[in-house]
Amino acid sequence: MGTVLIPIPDRDFDPTEVAVSWRVLRDNGHRVVFATESGTAGVADDIMVTGRGLDVWSALPVLGAVPVIGLALRANKDGRRAYQDMLRAVEFQHPVRWTQATVDGIDALLLPGGHRARGMRSYIDSGVLQRLVVDAFAGGVMVAAICHGVLLAARSIDPATGRSVLYGRRTTALTWALERTAWQLTRVTRCWDPNYYRTYVEELGQPRGYMSVQSEVTRALKSPTDFCDVIRGTPHWLLKTSGMVRDSVTDSRPAFVVDDGSYLSARWPGDTHTFANMLSQKLRA
Repeated sequence: MGTVLIPIPDRDFDPTEVAVSWRVLRDNGHRVVFATESGTAGVADDIMVTGRGLDVWSALPVLGAVPVIGLALRANKDGRRAYQDMLRAVEFQHPVRWTQATVDGIDALLLPGGHRARGMRSYIDSGVLQRLVVDAFAGGVMVAAICHGVLLAARSIDPATGRSVLYGRRTTALTWALERTAWQLTRVTRCWDPNYYRTYVEELGQPRGYMSVQSEVTRALKSPTDFCDVIRGTPHWLLKTSGMVRDSVTDSRPAFVVDDGSYLSARWPGDTHTFANMLSQKLRA
């Protein structure tokens, strides 16, 4: 069995990527340690928990409590149940501070994601966490990253090489196809906050998608071909790419996880069960 450190922001992390990972690892006998910026228990993105706030009528009384678009994008029943269970867990209620976190005594570092800018930017941009990621790679600690967690890894520069820790690695992350689809939908239905689904947006003169997770991660790699996505026509391609089907404890067909030895990566909440199970299996081995 192993000890897994999961750093998260104080707010706005994805409930599925954190809670399902926690539950899978715990159920398989691993110890989980959480770390937040403030050292107090974190809070997930409420929209991804409830689904409320993504419809054009969301600001209206009564009607605002009735989600439609949000039902498709929020955590599913399994993810919401895992989140509620995690909120009561002692280890989640008593995290360490980011500044106190270390890879000493840690067997794996798990980097979850989220997209809401107000909370996630402090996490992805954190020099403290970037140094922690560098230490993990340098120390031979298993690293597992999903969604925007891969972006945190991509921004972690090894001072010995001046390059990202992902340079020379094969990885996936939130793809532009998945990010763009959700963004185009929510920029209409949540018109007062059209960039809700984009953590970083393009500046004047930058091409569309330049600041997407896939594009930035790819720029950190040795070769663009090191960014991996589901190949059209491969088994279960539609399940894996529709953005409407998520994996489960018993069904890994919709998931896509890249195994690069001591580094695992996945794209979005729909990959989380398989992602966490693969990490568990590596720790057992």
